[in-house]
Amino acid sequence: MPDIQFTSSDHKYMALALRLARRGISTTHPNPRVGCVLVKNNKVIAEGWHQKAGQAHAEIVALKQAADKAEGAKAYVTLEPCSHHGRTPPCADALIEGGINEVIIAMQDPNPLVAGSGIKKLVEAGIKVRSGLLQQQAMELNRGFVKRMQCGLPWVTVKLASSLDGRTAMDSGESKWITGPQARADVQRLRAASSAILTGSGTVLADDPSLTVRLEGNSRQPLRVVLDSYLSIPDSAKVLNDGLPVLIATATNEDDERYQQIKDRGVEIRSFPTEANRVDILSLLKCLADDYACNEIMVEAGSVVCGSLLSNQLVDEIVLYMAPLVMGSSAKGLFDLPGLDTMAQRIHMSVKDIRAVGHDWRITVQPEYQREAE
Repeated sequence: MPDIQFTSSDHKYMALALRLARRGISTTHPNPRVGCVLVKNNKVIAEGWHQKAGQAHAEIVALKQAADKAEGAKAYVTLEPCSHHGRTPPCADALIEGGINEVIIAMQDPNPLVAGSGIKKLVEAGIKVRSGLLQQQAMELNRGFVKRMQCGLPWVTVKLASSLDGRTAMDSGESKWITGPQARADVQRLRAASSAILTGSGTVLADDPSLTVRLEGNSRQPLRVVLDSYLSIPDSAKVLNDGLPVLIATATNEDDERYQQIKDRGVEIRSFPTEANRVDILSLLKCLADDYACNEIMVEAGSVVCGSLLSNQLVDEIVLYMAPLVMGSSAKGLFDLPGLDTMAQRIHMSVKDIRAVGHDWRITVQPEYQREAE
C-alpha cells in the first residue's frame, strides 16, 4: 500500500490535536486521550478534547463549537472516531451529520468494538479519510489503552528514587528524602496520569504512604493496589482509612478471619494465590485490566516487588530519579533479582530519556526482554 503524503499544514493541525488530547492525560481514565481540530479554508474553526469518561468526545466538543461552520470542513482527530453506542453516541455519525468532508486520523482505534469500523462508516458516507499522521506520537499518548486493548494487560511503569550508587533506603529503612522537591512534584504528575498505584505490604509497613495525587485542581485519585500476601498491614494504615479507592491483593483464602475483617470494613479485597502462596502478579494485572479498566499502572514499591515484576517481564518502563548523593554499601538496592549470576543473564535496557529535574536526574528506560533472551 503506497505511503499517504501529508502536507506541512496537516502536520501542524494534527500536532495541535495531540496537544489538546494531552490535556486529558489525568482525567479520561479509562477512555483514551483524544483531541480534534476542525479546519476550514486553512483556518482553525474549532477545537475539542475528551475531558472525562461519560462526557462528550473530542469530535463532539469541536462540532458543537463550530456549529453550522462545520459544513465542508476537515477534521483532524488523534484516534479513529468511534462507531458504536457507549455512554455517548458514535462520533463517526456526528462527523457525517455535521457535514465534514475529510477526516485525517492519527491512529486506528485498537478497541475491537471500533477497529476500522469508524473509518469504514465515514468512507461509506462519502467522506475522504486519511490515516497514519503522527501515528507514533498518538500511540505513545495512549500506550496504556493500546496495550490493554491488544494484550489484556495495563502498561506498567516502575518508579524509583535512588542515590548515585543505586541505593533506595538506608539499612534501617530510612528513605526520606532521597530526591528534592522538584522530583517529588514530578512524581505527582506521573501518579495523576496513572489508573492505579501499586505497592507492596513492606512499603506500607515501613512508610505508611497515602499514595495519593496532591496536585492543585486534581479531580481524580487513582486506585491504590497493595500486594499483601499474608494480610500483614495494620488496620491503622492510611490506605485503609482515608475513604479513597484501594484494593488489597492477597494470597490469603477468602475464608480467613483477617480477610473477612478487611472486607467487613468496606475495603475491596481479592485473592490471587500462587502455589507458593504468594500473590500471582500476572493474574492481578489481568484483573486490573479486565475488571477495573486500568490502562496504566505506576509501581511505587520496594526491591522485592520491583524485582519480581522485572524478572517476570511485566515491566514496560522504569522511571528512575537519581539524586547526586552516595548512601553506602549497606543501604538497600533497586531490585531484588536472585539468580542473576553471569553477564549473559543481565537485563538490557533501552534509554528513552534523560533530563534534569531540579537537582536530580530523571532517567527513563524500557527493558529489552527479547534482547535479554538472545
